[in-house]
Amino acid sequence: MDTTKIKKGLGRGLSSLIGETKTEININKVSISDLQSNKFQPRKLFEEDSLQELTNSIKERGIIQPIIVRKSSDNNFKYEIIAGERRWLAAQKAGLHEVPVVVTNVDDLKSLEFAIIENVQRKDLNAVEEAHGYQRLIVEFSYDQEKVAKFVGKSRSHITNFLRLLNLPKIVLKLIESKKLSPGHAKVLVGLNNAELIANKIIEKKLSVRQAENLVKIFKIKKQSHKKNKDSNILALESSIIEKIGLSVLIKNKKNNSGTLMLEYKDLDQLNKIIEIIKSNY
Repeated sequence: MDTTKIKKGLGRGLSSLIGETKTEININKVSISDLQSNKFQPRKLFEEDSLQELTNSIKERGIIQPIIVRKSSDNNFKYEIIAGERRWLAAQKAGLHEVPVVVTNVDDLKSLEFAIIENVQRKDLNAVEEAHGYQRLIVEFSYDQEKVAKFVGKSRSHITNFLRLLNLPKIVLKLIESKKLSPGHAKVLVGLNNAELIANKIIEKKLSVRQAENLVKIFKIKKQSHKKNKDSNILALESSIIEKIGLSVLIKNKKNNSGTLMLEYKDLDQLNKIIEIIKSNY
């Protein structure tokens, strides 16, 4: 079997990554139906307008840059896409039956690295997808943040800030994914109990990042003022409950010792947790 190294032309990042990898050159084209998505693909959303533009280009000129693939571990007769999934989707829309491929022999780590580099370099990922890609390198392949930063050519603070976004409520993450909220706006929401409320305010008022930062400061000042005026015993009780159940708690106690106890949940899992706690004790 003839082998060769992949040369330049795939982008600096991909070229250097694939570098010494041996590839089969006796396969030039494969059936579209013989390809399958990369299970490590960080990109989940493909903008329809951009995809249609690529489809139109493929109809006119065909696929200029081959799709990088590897043998599928699930099906011996199929290939898993490492880089070029957007081209594959556009080729299907364009009505192509075959696409040019380069077959390479790489492990799961390299497959994930290729997918991240291709998308990050082309700025195809939204902030949440990019953060999930970095997280997979850390959790599944034991990278640390410094190694991730060097790998993608970003600063350590960039990696840290993107990873912190994953702590935001799911609803806020969806706003980032749909690009209704920028990463800069989202960064100021991390760690806030009312992140969803402020996110909606930012969108509604079309606030700049600086204006959003000022809005967050106002909420924090109000919260600190509220705590100063609150009975220390109530604050201690709130902290104790928060420590026990891991959810935000607010106790409002009146002079006659009647009042309200509020438990804040951010998704259905947390709501179910509250219900289970109540059911198991009463």
